[in-house]
Amino acid sequence: MTNDVTANKVAVLAGGWSDERDVSLMSAREVAAALKQAGFKDVDLLDIASPDFAKTLCCGNYDVAFVALHGEYGEDGCIQGMLEVLHIPYTFSGVMASSMAMAKDVAKVVYERAGIPVAPGMAFDRDHEPTQKELDEILEKLGLPLFVKPASNGSSFGITRVTTPGELREAIELAAQSDGRVLVESAVEGTEITVPVVGNAHPEALPIIEIDTGADFYDAKVKYEPAELHHRIPANLPDDVYAKAQEYALQAHVALGCCGCSRSDFIVNAQGVPVILETNTIPGMTAASLLPDAARHDGIEFPELCRRFIELALEEA
Repeated sequence: MTNDVTANKVAVLAGGWSDERDVSLMSAREVAAALKQAGFKDVDLLDIASPDFAKTLCCGNYDVAFVALHGEYGEDGCIQGMLEVLHIPYTFSGVMASSMAMAKDVAKVVYERAGIPVAPGMAFDRDHEPTQKELDEILEKLGLPLFVKPASNGSSFGITRVTTPGELREAIELAAQSDGRVLVESAVEGTEITVPVVGNAHPEALPIIEIDTGADFYDAKVKYEPAELHHRIPANLPDDVYAKAQEYALQAHVALGCCGCSRSDFIVNAQGVPVILETNTIPGMTAASLLPDAARHDGIEFPELCRRFIELALEEA
C-alpha cells in the first residue's frame, strides 16, 4: 500500500447469489465509476459468483477491497472472513458486526441491551410449522397489523404486512423460503426514517432521511425508484426527536461494532419515540440509494464518499 490512497489497487466485490444480486451489481458499477472519478487508476469489478473469482482475488495483488455486496455472502460476514484470511483490507464492517446486523433477531437483542427501543416480536426456525394454536398466540401477543420477514434478508425481499389473521400462515411460509429464521413483529405506525452513520472509532450521523412511499411499507420496488420521489432530507421531525434518532443510530453502530458506515432504519411512533427496525452494514450505492443521498445533502459528493470509505478501510488495516 502507499500513502497516496488513489494509488491503491481496488477490487470492487459484487454480484453473488442472493436475492439482491442485481442491486449489488448496480451498486458496484456506480462505485467503480466513482472511484475512477475520484482519482483511482486501478479498479477492478469482481463478481464473486464467477468461477475464477477466488483465484483472481488471491492473485490480483489488491491493496483493498470495496465490498458492494448485499444480502447473503456479502452482508453476513462470509466475504469478510475470506478477506481476513487473505489479509486484504476491506470497506465496512467486520465478520462479527456483519453477521449480527444481518440476523435481525440477534441485532434486536443487541439494541435492547444498548437501550434502543425495538418493536415487540418473536423469531423461530423456518422448519417449525406453527400450529393454529401458536398462530393464535402470536396474534394475541402481538396484535394486528404485523410484519413477517426473513430474519436475515435485505431490500425488503420476503416481507409481508399482515392485516388479517388469515394472512399470517402464508406470510410465514413466504419468509421461510428466503431464510432459516422467521421474524414476526408488531407493526409500528408512524414516520419512517433512516439514519446513516459514517466513521470508525469516532462515527458521525449524516442528515436523517424521511421516507414517504405512498405504499404500505418501503418495499423492494419503491427502494429503487428515483430518490426524489420518496426521500425528504432532512426529515421533518421535532428537534429533540431528530437528535434522539441520530443518537440511537450511533448507539446501534457502536453496539454492533460497525466500521466505515451503517444505516439504521426507524419508525417514529405517535409518542415521538424512534423505534429501530434494522441496521444495514452495507447500504446500497446506487443513484437512488439512501446513504449517498444523505451524504450529498451534507456536501459530500459520491466520488468523495467512496474515496472516504477506502480511507476508512485502510485506517482499520
